[in-house]
Amino acid sequence: MSENDEAGGWLDAKAAAERLGVKPATLYAYVSRGVLRRRQAPDGRRSLFDAAQVEDLARRGKPRRPPGPGELAIESAITALGADRPFYRGRDVLGLAEARAFEDVAGWLWTGRDEAGETWRAHAGGVAAAGAAQSGLPPDLLPLDRLQLIVTALAATDPLRHHLDPDGVIATGRALIAGLVEALPAANRAPDTGRIAERLWNRLCPHPPRDGGLLRALEAAMILLADHELAASTVAARVAASVRADPYAVVASGLGVLSGPLHGGASYGAERLIAEVGDPASASRVVGERLRGGERIPGFGHVVYKSGDGRAALLLDLVRAAAPGHGRLAAAEAVLAETARRRLPTANIDFAVAALGAVAGFVPGAGEAVFAVARTAGWLAHALEEYGRRSPLRPRAVYVGPPPG
Repeated sequence: MSENDEAGGWLDAKAAAERLGVKPATLYAYVSRGVLRRRQAPDGRRSLFDAAQVEDLARRGKPRRPPGPGELAIESAITALGADRPFYRGRDVLGLAEARAFEDVAGWLWTGRDEAGETWRAHAGGVAAAGAAQSGLPPDLLPLDRLQLIVTALAATDPLRHHLDPDGVIATGRALIAGLVEALPAANRAPDTGRIAERLWNRLCPHPPRDGGLLRALEAAMILLADHELAASTVAARVAASVRADPYAVVASGLGVLSGPLHGGASYGAERLIAEVGDPASASRVVGERLRGGERIPGFGHVVYKSGDGRAALLLDLVRAAAPGHGRLAAAEAVLAETARRRLPTANIDFAVAALGAVAGFVPGAGEAVFAVARTAGWLAHALEEYGRRSPLRPRAVYVGPPPG
């Protein structure tokens, strides 16, 4: 591309496609649909694309296409997926993660309003019931398995759970999220006086946060994970809400789907990958053995963000700034270097959360718990939309079996 092209605000096809994370042929489809403007280069041999439009499209995400086979289209005003990150009601999630509290972002997802923060509290009776329900469980049970039991116990003790008006759902949501956290076994003796992120830290880490850097990274992770449009668990949550299931049942539906290894469970695989790298020099062997066995490398690649997950990049930078030179960070960096050397897909948010947990010293399975508690805010935002509709979600099957009768 010539200097005149750059100065005039035009990109050639290669540069535009790389910025958007699409194939060059897709650019011409965008032109035919009126999404991008194109002109011929002075040499007459190349197409140039409006750089400002390319940048705007990269930030907003690819133009929506009609749903394809197996897809269910649902109108929603909550989250848009950009080229490398989501936008919550129009706001860039990376900016929110760097500056806001999780409670504030949850409120924004629920209402679209900026409201003064307040301390969220669980119902004491619900936490006590959830604690009693866990009394016979194995002590080494992963946190996500506990959360599925906790949400049921919290529901059984809340007489207001069937109040589905917006104010009632929001009040339930605050107490529910606080209850999910406070009913987990405490990992240290710090009091439950801080924000949700700090209380969750005290359930996942044997020691209180020693400085604000890693705690801020945990809160950022929760914000980055709070919603992701119609992910599988969110579809399940919306279906439950569409038939007027109460908020606890909505969250239980989401938790059941989240546990799958291709969804929220992916963070556990990334966590075990980093743990297996005892020292940075072993990263090549660990990654190579997984590839040799036909396994995918957990925490790398993303079905939406083909050119990289901006959420992962931000969270990894926060961890690096909070714990430079940490041994577990060095192990994570070695995995990143090895996957880059092998030209594998880039790291996603699951790997970044696993790296945070490794550096902070979180208990096994902590990443799944962070994902679940954070995504509860998103599930309830989608539930609020469904409660405002009149019809249940009813996908139809395309029958391919034997003729009836």
